Amino acid sequence: MNPIAPPGEIAAIRRRYLLMTVSAAGVDIAFNLVFVALQGAWAFAPRSVGISLVLLLGVNWFVATRLFAPIQRYLDGTATFEQAQRRLTQLPLRTAQVVGVLSLLVTLLRLGSTYFLTDPAMTGVPRPSLAQVITLSVVLPVFFFTYAYFVISDYLTRLCAFIFRHDGRNLTLYFGSYTAKLIVALLVVSIAPLASIIVALYSYEGDRLKVEVTTVVGITLIAVAISTYFIGSSLLGPIRNLSQAMDRVAAGDLNERVPVTSNDEIGELTGQFNTMVEGLRERERFRETFGRYVDENVAATILQREGEGVLAGEMREATILFTDIAGFTTITEYLAPHELVAALNDYLETVLEPIRANGGVVNTFIGDGLFASFNMPLACENHACAAVRAAIDIQRAVGSRTFGDMGVALPTRIGISTGHVIGGSVGASQRLTFTLLGDTVNLAARLEQLNKDYSTRILVSKTTREACGDQFVFTDLGSVAVRGRSDAAIVFSVDHLGQG
Repeated sequence: MNPIAPPGEIAAIRRRYLLMTVSAAGVDIAFNLVFVALQGAWAFAPRSVGISLVLLLGVNWFVATRLFAPIQRYLDGTATFEQAQRRLTQLPLRTAQVVGVLSLLVTLLRLGSTYFLTDPAMTGVPRPSLAQVITLSVVLPVFFFTYAYFVISDYLTRLCAFIFRHDGRNLTLYFGSYTAKLIVALLVVSIAPLASIIVALYSYEGDRLKVEVTTVVGITLIAVAISTYFIGSSLLGPIRNLSQAMDRVAAGDLNERVPVTSNDEIGELTGQFNTMVEGLRERERFRETFGRYVDENVAATILQREGEGVLAGEMREATILFTDIAGFTTITEYLAPHELVAALNDYLETVLEPIRANGGVVNTFIGDGLFASFNMPLACENHACAAVRAAIDIQRAVGSRTFGDMGVALPTRIGISTGHVIGGSVGASQRLTFTLLGDTVNLAARLEQLNKDYSTRILVSKTTREACGDQFVFTDLGSVAVRGRSDAAIVFSVDHLGQG
């Protein structure tokens, strides 16, 4: 296995975690300096700062390297993502637990030293009340636990984005609770400072009270400012990223995929969003692929009207058009397979254009021919005239050119009939096709074949001739027996060379 990123980038992302973890020492020292400045206890500062440096910097750094080790092995390519994922998900909580315990030790050592190791007259540090010792031993560890949790949660956002960018992997384990995070954040930011002030009010009086309250307020301002920044970034950042991704998908970008950067319900929602977008991409690929085998207008209609029951069976007046290549069997005998397919594809592209241009849709390709419809399933005004116009345009396009690299001429026969048609999806439950049924369809197919007998290129039924009126030049060829019909059919040819 290879590292997922260049060694320099991996070292930088690891170093960022360690620095953000031990940043608790910097916050603690800032609190301590506010305390000694307001108390005038500068002689106490070296000992107090030293305790913080040993525990919240040194010990914290050592433990943090161990916590990061499983992730480091994954980044270095010696472990799988699955082996590191649990530690990734739990990284904020595990780090916060360590920082909370170390903060408790720092608090106990500081407060204990004011009782057992420090002379108040020498350092200027008055002994705190028992109530204040208990309060600080609760409030400060809880604050540093919360601080570390949200700082590393913010870091986890960057780390997950880094992994997603280099390895394309996302979190799939979620141990956090967004609601619990929000509740803890509100409690720490609001209740902890109030508790400290209330304890000071009931523990001291006079000048000591003013100093203690001022100290609590000063430290609280720093704590609230820092906490608000990281809490907001941790809780709102993933939501903002997800919202922006939704906007891009709504604008039509289905290539969007968002890194899962939180271990709570928002992270799970982001994962579900990625699954949803993948489903949309699959649907789009299906639609595009479907459109290659079925006329894109038919495909769009089926997808749009799916579930309405309309495509299960519908009768409507429509005009059906069949085409076929005259002498195609003979042509296949002297063309190589690839030459034949190239010529046929070139031919079908030529035939398709007039049909679409005149409002028709191609339902099925039948060997060297096709089956098109006008006014089913898509509405087409004056569908009989539209079908005849398409047939004339096809004959003009086909008759004036050759197809494929070999330059093969492909003379085309066309049959057209107008009448009631049944349209719907037929087949088995797992495989359906949209098709048209009825006497009108059968007659159009027979008329296409009858062109051989009449040496014509376009034959239409009586119903099509009547629907077109004087729009085209028709020639009455009389009646003819049609296989599958008890009555003879009156057929007409169309003068495709003389039409305007």
